Order: sequence, then C-alpha cells, then structure tokens
Amino acid sequence: MNVQLIATAIAGLLMLAANSQATPQAAPVAASAVDPAVAFGARENVEFISLSPDGTRVAYAIPREGQGSRLMTVDVGATTPRHVISVDGRRQRLSGCNWVSNSRLVCTVYGVSDNPGVLVSASRLIALDMDGSNVKVLGERDSMDQVGARLWGGSVIDWLPGQENQVLMSQVFVPESRAGSLLARDEEGVGVVQVDTVSLRTRRVEAPHRSAIRYLSDGQGRVRIMGIRQIRGETGQDSNLTTHFYRRAGSSEWVRLGDYNSLSREGAWPMAVDSGRDAVYVLEQQPNGMDAIIRIALDGSDRREPVIANRQADIDGLLRIGRRARVIGATYSTERREAVYFDAELQRVAQQLGRALPNAPLIAFVGASDDERKLLVKASSDNDPGTYYVLNRDTRQLVQVMRARPELDGVALAQVRPISYRAADGTMIPGYLTLPPGSNGRGLPAIVMPHGGPSARDEWQFDWWAQFFANRGFAVLQPNFRGSAGYGDDWFQINGFQSWRTAIGDVNDAGRWLVSEGIADPAKLAIVGWSYGGYAALQSNVVDSGLYRAVIAVAPVTDLQELKNEWAGWSNRANVRDFIGSGPHVAQGSPARHAGQIRAPVLLFHGEMDRNVGVRQSRLMRDQLRDAGRTVELVEFDDLDHYLDDSAARVQMLRRSDAFLRQALGIR
Repeated sequence: MNVQLIATAIAGLLMLAANSQATPQAAPVAASAVDPAVAFGARENVEFISLSPDGTRVAYAIPREGQGSRLMTVDVGATTPRHVISVDGRRQRLSGCNWVSNSRLVCTVYGVSDNPGVLVSASRLIALDMDGSNVKVLGERDSMDQVGARLWGGSVIDWLPGQENQVLMSQVFVPESRAGSLLARDEEGVGVVQVDTVSLRTRRVEAPHRSAIRYLSDGQGRVRIMGIRQIRGETGQDSNLTTHFYRRAGSSEWVRLGDYNSLSREGAWPMAVDSGRDAVYVLEQQPNGMDAIIRIALDGSDRREPVIANRQADIDGLLRIGRRARVIGATYSTERREAVYFDAELQRVAQQLGRALPNAPLIAFVGASDDERKLLVKASSDNDPGTYYVLNRDTRQLVQVMRARPELDGVALAQVRPISYRAADGTMIPGYLTLPPGSNGRGLPAIVMPHGGPSARDEWQFDWWAQFFANRGFAVLQPNFRGSAGYGDDWFQINGFQSWRTAIGDVNDAGRWLVSEGIADPAKLAIVGWSYGGYAALQSNVVDSGLYRAVIAVAPVTDLQELKNEWAGWSNRANVRDFIGSGPHVAQGSPARHAGQIRAPVLLFHGEMDRNVGVRQSRLMRDQLRDAGRTVELVEFDDLDHYLDDSAARVQMLRRSDAFLRQALGIR
C-alpha cells in the first residue's frame, strides 16, 4: 500500500505532540436516573487505568466529547486529579497508557484515515511526562522515501523495571528507496529495540524478520519467543499458520517450538515466558476439544507439564500482575468467571477482598507496584459496573480511587441469572437472563440479544446495553449459542458463519423458550444484536419470519460475500475467505439476499468509519428491504467506527431503539 494513503492519519497522530497542552473540555454532563438513555449510554468513566511503579499514583483516561479522551493522573488518596493531555477522538484516539517511570508514561495513539474507497487505521507509541510535556514518538521514523506504509507503530513487550524510562518494544522496519544514498534503510519486517523514552537512544535487540508478527520477553529484558506468520505459496498472502521459535537461556539460536493454526485452533499458542521456571505457558487444545494451559520447558528438552484444564470450558487466559507481567494464575468462565491462582498469597488476598466487598464478587488485579505491595483492584458484579481501589498490602488499607460508571449511582440495576434452555435437537444451550428490577418475570416485552464475534461469548458481568433495556421494562436473554467461543471445539462448530444454521437455530430457540416459560409476551418479542449479533438478528428473521416482531441490528454483517470482498486488498484476504468459507452457505446465510422473507420492522445503526464491518453492509440491507416493501430505517454516524464509542451517539441509539421497540411492539 502506498505510503501516501495514510498520510492524513499519520499526520493526525503526530499532531498530538503539538497539542499536548490543549485545554481539557468537559465530558457530557451525566443525567439523573430519569433519563436512562443518558445514564446508560455514557461511555465508561475509566477507559483504562495504570498504577505507577511506586504505587503512589494512578494514570487513567476519562471520556470527553465525541470519541475523545483526557489522560489524567491522581495521587492515591487524593481527590484532585491532574490533566496530562487531551485527544479529540477525530484525528487521534488513546487506547492505553502505562508508566515507564514514576513520572513518565508510554501511550498508544491511533487514528483512522478516510481516504476515498478504503479505511486505514494507523497507530504510534508516544512517551510523555506526567504533566503532558516532553512528548516523543517511539519507533522508526517515517519518511516520504519509504517503500510502504507503516500502519502499526509497535508495542511494548517488556517495561524493564529497574531501568528507568527504558522499554523493550517490537517495531516495524520499513525500507527506503533513495537510490545511491548510504543513509537509506534497507531492513524490513518486525524486530525488537530497546528505547530510552526521554532521549530516544535506541539499541537493536532483535534484527527485523520479514515474516515475524510477535515476540515475547521473559520479563527480564530477554527475548525468548518469536512468532513467524507463514505465507501462502507465491501469492504473498498471510496463511492461518504461525510457527513459533524459542531460545535457550544464554543462546542466540532460534529453536522451533511448534505451529499454531488460527482456523482449526490446532497447536500451541505461547502466552507468557516464566524466567524462573525457564518455561513458556501455552494455550493448547486438548483431545476433548477444550483449550488448556500447558507449560513447556525452554531448556531444549521440550518437557511438557499440564498446568490447568477444565472439562466444561476453555481456559481462556492467564492472570498476570505488574510491569513484569508475572504469571499468577489462569482464568475461565462457566456460569461465572473463575480465577485459579498459582500464587497462594495473592489467592488469599483475592479471597479477603471478596469477603470485604461481598456485593462485588468479580475481583481483578489490574495493576501493581513494582514490589507488588500495592495492588490496583477492580471489584464488580452483574449489577455493579465496578469500583477501582488501591490496596496497600502492608497497612491493609483499601483506598477507593473511582467508580467505573458514576452516572448509574442510585439507579436500580438488574440481576443477571445464568439459565439454560433446550434447543430443537435436545442440546441444552447456556445463556443469561436479565429481568427488569422489581419484575415478576411474567408476560413481559422481551429481547433476545445474541453476542458479537462470532468468536466470542457472553458472561455474567455488567452489560450496559442489556441493563438499559431491562431498565426500560424488557426481559433480556443473551444466549451462548453453538458457534460461541469458550466451550470447546465441538461447541464452536466451524464458526458462526459457516455453521450459521445451527447458531441461528439456537438463537431462535432462545426466543421460543422465553415464550414457553411465560416470561415473554409472544406479541412483544424482539431481537437486538451488534456486529455478528446484528447478523444473527437479521438472519433469524429470514429463518423464522413470525417469531420476532421487531429487529435492531448495530453494525451488522448482511452479506457474507461482501464481507470477504471488504478484505480483498489486504494480505489477510485468504484467511478471511477461509474463515467465512465458500459454497452454498454464503448465499443462503446472507440476510440481504433474502430480505423479502423478513416481515418485522428493522432498525439499523452503523458508523461510517467502521473498519470491522463496512457501512455498505447496512446500506445494502436497507436497500434490499425497501425494494421488498419492508419497513426499515438506517441511522448512520459520521466519523464513528464499529464500536460507536461516543456518548452522544450511544444516547441517540438508545433513545431511538427504545422508541422503535415500543411502537413496533405496541408498548405504551
């Protein structure tokens, strides 16, 4: 891709340095509980949060107007925060910051370019002092002579505790085409460098490899794992296969660890290196189809040791703590999210916090001082969006830092109940039922809300979208239909697109269960979904046009072939093709091609800058429904992407959704 194609996006990212002292603007004013669309639609008050190495202050981002953010810091126990920088959300956005010393931060900034015919996102790493000054862009410099666009600005793979203001980062090297110049760059690929974030002095740690996609450090400044994306023959396209290599301690030679296939999920995926054990934790599918954590020795013996598995659910992540990202446990979700701690002392701390905060049983360690004596904790539940605390393990003092969603303080929030229902073939499908606060749960207007993904699942946790509808009097059922992730390979099927008949069948059986149980009034049953969930909402009506009386789809896929076409100009196009598949199911499973079978009125929402699912998908659905004489409305949001991460836009979406459902379902 030509470097000129993203010039606008890169320029916007770099303008942050010039505008780092911009005057902060106020976020939208929170409304009282009498305006639920504003209360629930407001972006979360803590977009990300980080504890300083000495544990004395936190850095966090709060929303401002649009998609903008303000980066703030506050001393633990203090009430007056300090402004660091503001980003406007149009030219640039923040996606995370962490401390590189007690007074300096490293942040990821990204933007989306709206060049005609293609949406391109680009990111950069910046470093800045906690007062917003001394902004530096990390990584290789861009030039007009480079032969391609550097879309990805790199990532920190080791925060190098003990080496103040230093980071180990992976970065893209792009060659230049200045003929005859001894200064022209000729290296290409992803490598690793150590960077002084103040002076920008850089030391090469790993030479760039043209096919490298990832590196893992051991938390001690040593790169031990490299992932190489395999290429498809002569086409130069990415394949689904990643080969990982490792280094023995003290060696510079790369030794093959194994392959991982992202389509079939076969093989081992390295997640973290344990320097003390000289081993790597990998996620690996077991013979029963469930993902488990295995530890593989990095001493050349390839000794394998099972760490944790569960018969009901995939182990889906490691628990890590602090800037060293020390592995302290693993996590999985059955009816609720479970944490299994390898560190007995931290397990006791988590249990003590659970007893001290009984109404917020979801305890997560989201940060730690370098000595791990001060911990940044989030406590939440199904009907509690969460509160952040700093725990001093020496004094046993727990200091509240901030609430995740203060707009909802005092608002009655609904409890979420794990349920299961029987599908047409007898399979029991798990899901979560949210009833309006104070409701008897009988004869209600109801919503089936399939999740996005499709490689995802719903969990027992706070969900602002489901809670809004419960607040407005709707029962909400979120099914983890077959095609959902987290329940093993057999449950995942091929995926929710290739196995759409099974997935959509389970979604429709969720609606039938609500009616059969007397929870839903059959004349007041709707379906609402986002992304793949929007696809499922539309396709469910193609399959059974009489079940639902209203459809809301946010950023939906509506034509599977068009989804493949959206990635035609990118190196991963063959992977997208393989994931969606080819054959009769592409046409049969595309709701835009069967718009005439949909009887219920449809409301669509889509961001014009959606890189995940192009806005053309919703426009196509609208046009096809209109041509079929159906009732449809499409609401487009300028400058917004797949997530509509804008409080005003979300408020508008909630208000219009509520009004639409009440009219379509005959609710006063």
